[in-house]
Amino acid sequence: MTNIEEKERLWNRNFIVACLTYFLVACSFNLLMPTIPLFLSGELGVSPSRIGVVLSSYVAALLIIRPFSGYLVDVYARKPLFVLGVSLFVLTFFGYYFAVSVLFFIVLRFIHGLFWGLSTVSANTVAIDIIPASRRAEGVGYFGVNINIAMAIAPYIAVKIYDAYHFSALISSALFMGFLSIIASLFIKVPYRKKLDKVPPISLDRFILVSAIPIFLNQLLLAFGWGTLVAFAVLYGKGIGIQNSGIFFLFLAGGIVFSRVTSGKLVDRGYLHQVMAAAMLLISGGYVGFALVHDIYVYCIAAFLIGTGYGTLFPALQTIYINMAPASKRGTANSTYLTGFDLGIGTGMLAGAWLADIFGFANMFLITGGLSFIALFIYWFNSRRVYEKGRLV
Repeated sequence: MTNIEEKERLWNRNFIVACLTYFLVACSFNLLMPTIPLFLSGELGVSPSRIGVVLSSYVAALLIIRPFSGYLVDVYARKPLFVLGVSLFVLTFFGYYFAVSVLFFIVLRFIHGLFWGLSTVSANTVAIDIIPASRRAEGVGYFGVNINIAMAIAPYIAVKIYDAYHFSALISSALFMGFLSIIASLFIKVPYRKKLDKVPPISLDRFILVSAIPIFLNQLLLAFGWGTLVAFAVLYGKGIGIQNSGIFFLFLAGGIVFSRVTSGKLVDRGYLHQVMAAAMLLISGGYVGFALVHDIYVYCIAAFLIGTGYGTLFPALQTIYINMAPASKRGTANSTYLTGFDLGIGTGMLAGAWLADIFGFANMFLITGGLSFIALFIYWFNSRRVYEKGRLV
């Protein structure tokens, strides 16, 4: 095998270890995401609007830490920051053993969000360094699918564990997976990066990719839906009579995996805008079906469509940010991409809880589908032109 062929290999030992690490840490986080609402609602009698405040408190922390994380991984060694972030993130799980009030949950979720933000920005930037440039969209797609599958499979498992063994068993499971992720992170080898002669001055473009702000605003409409989904899909399913509403996340995961087989390759071959448009159509249609038809079969089909849409969207959107940034600002690009989802997800959790209180969960998801269709309109007539004008690759 020639040096060029070796350099262009995607599935090498290093990339596999990085994917495993990311999957484990994402699983540990997403074990609690759907079960905290169940615990707060069932054990503490908390209303949906207050549950939204608890869930979104970690997003507030992410919005604070993400931009600084992007700056840190662009300036300092990326692997040590990644290992540090994961370690602090995992240790925070011990606090959930003592969380018995709404205020405690809000504070703990905020602290957890800080360390989750550092972990995810550094993980994505390490992955970009590892992935060959000629296979970037494909590699980003495969790497990102780890967190997406974790978002889908972990909640399904979490509901099973919660129903059988209660909340404390979930905390122990999350800690176990978290410690495995710390061990795995130690074996990642990050390519050598020349040390900067001096630390760059702090400025707005070190914290957010300024040229991509129109795309960032477009992204918020799509991320809104993911926030309503992860917070309320299980409660909604139980409300319409689905016995094990956690099955939604299995079909969601199926759609994500299905989409990753081809979407990254299509982006690398030049079909970026077509892929983005198809993703938004699938997401919008899935939410509408989810809201209008209260049937187990449509419930599962809608989950698959939404999963396929988001699974297609994630790598394409991240590629847009990466292609609009110089190599020295990959951390900033990843931070901007992740912050867009953080802000949209947090808004979805808060506004979705408010909408659910007033109009019910079904209408909340119907509004979500409408916002996704508006996002498609904005992208086609504005965001794609912004990208073509500002792309560097």
